[in-house]
Amino acid sequence: MLVAMNIAIAIVVLLSSALAFAEEPGQLLFNGKNLDGWEPRGNCSWTVLKDGVLLGQRVHPDDRNPFGTEWPVDQKRYGRWVGTQAWLYTLREFTEFDLHVEYWIPPGGNSGVSIRDRSRAHYAIREPDAGHEKLLTAPLTGSPAHIGYEIQILDATKDRYQTGSIYLFSAAKTGFQLAGDWNAMDISVRNELIRVSLNGNVVAESPGDPARSKTGPIGLQLHDQYSWIFFRNIRIHEVATKQ
Repeated sequence: MLVAMNIAIAIVVLLSSALAFAEEPGQLLFNGKNLDGWEPRGNCSWTVLKDGVLLGQRVHPDDRNPFGTEWPVDQKRYGRWVGTQAWLYTLREFTEFDLHVEYWIPPGGNSGVSIRDRSRAHYAIREPDAGHEKLLTAPLTGSPAHIGYEIQILDATKDRYQTGSIYLFSAAKTGFQLAGDWNAMDISVRNELIRVSLNGNVVAESPGDPARSKTGPIGLQLHDQYSWIFFRNIRIHEVATKQ
């Protein structure tokens, strides 16, 4: 009798979880099965695990020495290599929307979510201009945070722009990120306002720069050569643009 009751309770819990997931607003931007609709940018590997979690990590040579026989190298050259970013971008571009992202970041980790970066991290991944002219439509150059906007994901205490910050525009309120656990980030993007919530708490907002693009893809960042991070349940609700 007790076993039957436990099984019944488990079934109810599973069904409740499934219904709660189904009722979440928006549509899946990441399907939990493969990278359809996305493109890796830079030196990186994005793996969909069997439970539908997305693992992003950097790819290094087998010998772990990216400089080959040229070793040791000076600090400047090493710093340039270690600071090179990698990204995963949507093939589509979006204008006004509500984005939901869940992430798990390791101790000391550094990542972010890019919006409205029409260069698709062209400069951040140190891609040669030749052959990629179609990406060079923005008047600005630099990382996605300088062309579009980057919403910070960070496990550190000294940086001015903590998790949820609209990097370079609005430093987030702190104390809402869960260490060593899954976190939920919601990014509301309108023509005149960007608002970020972390685990249900509004932590940053900014009108942005009126000179920057109002449309662009969505990207997931691997900040440096040692970055890795988990993402799941990436959903988007597009807002109809007034004519």
